[in-house]
Amino acid sequence: MHTILVSGASGIVGYGILKSLQKCDNIRLIGTTIYNDSIAPVFCDIFELAPKTNSPEYLDWLTSIIKKHSVDMIIPGIEADMSFWNENRQNIRSAGAFVLLNNSQLISLCLDKWEFYKKLKENNFANAIFSTLTPDFKTLKFPVLLKPRCGFGSKGIVKVSDIATLDKCKDKIGDELMLQEYIAGDDSEITASAFFDDNSNIKAQMMLERKLSVNGFTEKAKVVFIPEIISCMEHLAQIFKPVGPTNFQFRKDDSGLWRLLEINPRISSSSSIRMAFGYNEAKMCIDYFLLGKEIEQPEIKKGYAIRYTEDYIFYENSNNI
Repeated sequence: MHTILVSGASGIVGYGILKSLQKCDNIRLIGTTIYNDSIAPVFCDIFELAPKTNSPEYLDWLTSIIKKHSVDMIIPGIEADMSFWNENRQNIRSAGAFVLLNNSQLISLCLDKWEFYKKLKENNFANAIFSTLTPDFKTLKFPVLLKPRCGFGSKGIVKVSDIATLDKCKDKIGDELMLQEYIAGDDSEITASAFFDDNSNIKAQMMLERKLSVNGFTEKAKVVFIPEIISCMEHLAQIFKPVGPTNFQFRKDDSGLWRLLEINPRISSSSSIRMAFGYNEAKMCIDYFLLGKEIEQPEIKKGYAIRYTEDYIFYENSNNI
């Protein structure tokens, strides 16, 4: 039996990973979160209340939990943990668990969208979206996007349609914000997940055409396959050398070119949707990194998915599970 710890288990990524891992045999699941009144206990065998990732006691707490439960692998369910674990991966590994993290340099680059863009330009990646820290206000073509250099998902992104609005933020462009060309077409956004081996070769992949919720997560999704995106991911793999589960976001511009929005160097936030169609990236991590199995392209079912709000009731004096 293998013991797997998933952090951020109260969020859509964390409990999506736990739901996917429930499909595995001989797995004991530990879910952690800072919230003691969350849905997390429903999806795991053991629940542990965590301190905040940026607290002084967090690292000692995490290593103690790994040793307490003889954890074999830990999987981050929130970006804060991915970043912290990346900075402290050796200390965490010394506690005895495999830390499911992508290429360290890729994680660092993805935490700063400007540095990530510079890397794309250095490697002549034609599908990059034009970005700048020094905009020419006289020649800008509106609308444009103001994006935090360091941010996750769609948080903090503002579509600006006129110079007057942009002028109010100009002092923050550079250190805090970057300006990016706006690629229209919310209905043609593609979220593509791929599993890379230790040599950054794609072993499996799945694509969804999606509509985003107001929180930046997939709300509706349809299974698709677009060969041009495979070529893009292979090119990006040559640049960034990803390992393990990696998520790519694309949007088609007016010329028909698929432009890269971002890379998320982790398990996709739509992992539970992908699992339902035959692509279980969390299970692939167990198979590849713990069991030494080769990953092969799974058969992907066709269809579409809709996310909706559901109630779960915890009764007093009952474990509910």
